[in-house]
Amino acid sequence: MQCLRRPPRAENGRAPILPLRNAKEQWHNADIMHISHNRQARFDPPLVAIFGCGNILLGDDGFGPAVIEQLAGAGLPATIRLIDAGTAIREYLLDYLLAPELRPVLLIVVDAAPGQNGRIGQVRRCTPADLPAPKIHDFSLHQFPTVNLLRELAEETGIEVVLLLAGIDQPAALCAPGLSPRVRAAVDGACARIMALVAPYLLAPETAAP
Repeated sequence: MQCLRRPPRAENGRAPILPLRNAKEQWHNADIMHISHNRQARFDPPLVAIFGCGNILLGDDGFGPAVIEQLAGAGLPATIRLIDAGTAIREYLLDYLLAPELRPVLLIVVDAAPGQNGRIGQVRRCTPADLPAPKIHDFSLHQFPTVNLLRELAEETGIEVVLLLAGIDQPAALCAPGLSPRVRAAVDGACARIMALVAPYLLAPETAAP
């Protein structure tokens, strides 16, 4: 895996957004190896990590990154980390499995879920355990090995894992940036639900949720 650098310091205490193009390069300091090779890395983990998954070039598959982009303007503190993961969330999850010192208390994954019986634009909240094995392939989460990693994180590490999955028809077969009207309308609702989830972590550090 590639070396990941520490995210940049947030300005005015606000949460930085880590887009796909530089998220991996900013996760750790440049002078340390990947966490799986160097357990001496010093890193202050966030209380909450919010991942937006999806390919913004494939229509409604870009729902997750669209949610992250909107949350970036919400003035969240630096203890709430926003990550536009694109289709590359697995490396972060492996870091959380390998290094307890990097783990957030709450992990929120926002993604698109094709094949939801016509419920386009409806956002479902669930946990990795809620996804029945025969239906795992119906959820992108880019792709089912990630679901298995999320299950392991939830079951073995104590991290609270919440999935917010927006129903879509199918990702665009060809390059087609932009969300359909119903999926675009679901972005506001997903952001509102996320703000409710992170509300206990917006308190002062000494009184924030454990």
